[in-house]
Amino acid sequence: MKLEQSLASSPVPAYVPEQAVLARYADVLVNFALGGGKGVKKHEVVFVALHEVAKPLLPHLQRAILKAGAHMVLDYRPDDGPDMSLSRTFYELAGPHHLSFFPDKHMRGVVDQADHLLMMISETDKKVLAGIPPEKMMKRGQAWKPYMEWRNEKESAGKFTWTLGLYGTEAMAKEAGLSLKEYWEQIIQACFLDKKDPIGEWKKTYRLLESTRVKLNKLTTKKGCRLHVEGPAADLWIAMGEKRQWMGGSGRNVPSFELFTSPDWRGTEGWIRFNQPLYRYGNLIEGVELRFKKGKVVSAAATKNEKVLEAMIATKNADKIGEYSLTDKRFSRITKFMAETLFDENVGGPQGNTHLAVGASYHDCYAGEPSKPTKAEWEKLGYNDSSVHTDIVSTEPRTVTAHFEDGTSKVIYQDGMFTL
Repeated sequence: MKLEQSLASSPVPAYVPEQAVLARYADVLVNFALGGGKGVKKHEVVFVALHEVAKPLLPHLQRAILKAGAHMVLDYRPDDGPDMSLSRTFYELAGPHHLSFFPDKHMRGVVDQADHLLMMISETDKKVLAGIPPEKMMKRGQAWKPYMEWRNEKESAGKFTWTLGLYGTEAMAKEAGLSLKEYWEQIIQACFLDKKDPIGEWKKTYRLLESTRVKLNKLTTKKGCRLHVEGPAADLWIAMGEKRQWMGGSGRNVPSFELFTSPDWRGTEGWIRFNQPLYRYGNLIEGVELRFKKGKVVSAAATKNEKVLEAMIATKNADKIGEYSLTDKRFSRITKFMAETLFDENVGGPQGNTHLAVGASYHDCYAGEPSKPTKAEWEKLGYNDSSVHTDIVSTEPRTVTAHFEDGTSKVIYQDGMFTL
């Protein structure tokens, strides 16, 4: 049976990209994004997490994985919708023992077995958990924290990679104010799927990112360096901290045009306001403003769904910075708001963008072998540990200046571009 015939046997959205586009997408995800830009290898195991709505991409992912000689293990999930929503039903009926349950033996096996994880974001209801008490979702996240810790340990040892991709849906396009075709045009453009050799284009882009990253690391990793983020929506100081580096271009997200670091949380002071909406825990949170004092969030406000934000910040160590990121508008091919953090944290636009994550730090931002430090050593260096990692995005104008211990300073980012 032909691919087109098999897909026609089940309902599909009004618009589905051409098969050649989906094939290129699968090629980028499997043969570039995974493996840190090198792709998967023969005999490796790739766990693929994908919802029903993204079914048209699945045969292409399978073919790419099999052609690479790897094995695919599929986590195939039903969509959320008006007729059935497993995620909402869970939270509506779950008691405390349900929320705290973690299938440790099963998930330990998944982590031990997997060499790679490929997850496709494809939401069919952006606000599926609206009205659910946020404390329930935070407790559930804390219960599953060991899973992320095991993954991070294996990743730090160089034995595991992951990537996130986006499969456009009617619900996501509607939230972004776009038609489904327009939404997919952004995905196609952002991921170089409009090019004959998308992987070649990604490698060119990452070489440019790497050149900037090297300069950024040479300048801002000097002892005592502090970043000052200034603009109409920010007056924030961020301490880089010891043994830090900027990262980017690793394939963990597709697309990814950002450069990011995990600073010393203890040196965060001031305030920042985010003009981009935050979709988190099945809720839309708008008008987020955070104020920091001695490294901790002392005030968290939002114009919509503030209670969800407050519950998140109240989660253990989610009141501290885990990441700071900048995207240069010259690199990004994303031109529109997409109502999805994966894309919105990489958008270009007149001022580029900055995003700050509260919660867990990234250990790959350690300037050394990330498998070596103990938990106590991570804590001593000011790397934050939390079950939460939430990126919040701003496209407001900002100037970022690096200040050094000798009293000198240098502007590193202005008008949406690095100035190195």
